[in-house]
Amino acid sequence: MGGTRTDGAARKSGDADQEDKVPDPEAEAEVVVRDAISAPDVDGRPRRATRRFPLFTRDTARPEGGGRAAPRDAPAPARQWPVLAVSAAVGLGLLLTALDQFRYGTLLIGLALLAGAVLRWLVPDVGMLAVRSRFTDIATYGVLGTVIVLLAMMVQPNPWLVIPFLKDTLHFTVSSS
Repeated sequence: MGGTRTDGAARKSGDADQEDKVPDPEAEAEVVVRDAISAPDVDGRPRRATRRFPLFTRDTARPEGGGRAAPRDAPAPARQWPVLAVSAAVGLGLLLTALDQFRYGTLLIGLALLAGAVLRWLVPDVGMLAVRSRFTDIATYGVLGTVIVLLAMMVQPNPWLVIPFLKDTLHFTVSSS
């Protein structure tokens, strides 16, 4: 046994580069990462970060302001009072619209969305009223609420708001000749 190895890992003289590929438990215990890393994989080893989007989303971040609107010990409806207030106003507006009060119903729906934008702006935790980022929510609620209010005020007959260039545009696009 003079020059031979007894651990079963005998190598030929030409396979010197194969010796570097033998797993070393001490080297595996210490992971050296030179590139940017992301979350660890299932074995706890860091993965290499990539610029590509993942095929499957594992989790999502809660929107800013998406916490509870009331303390944890409050009953469930009280914790979500902002979205319940906006939903109740929209529901009342839909009821008025169904009862043949179209102008007042749609006006109430638009005002409820504008109130949702104001709540999203002023209240730090609005619960489920927070869907996206604060800016996106305010812009979405504000634009939709403004458009619905303007349309409710321009509805025929006897509009409360007359915008002259819209009337000219309508007559230009829909002509009798």
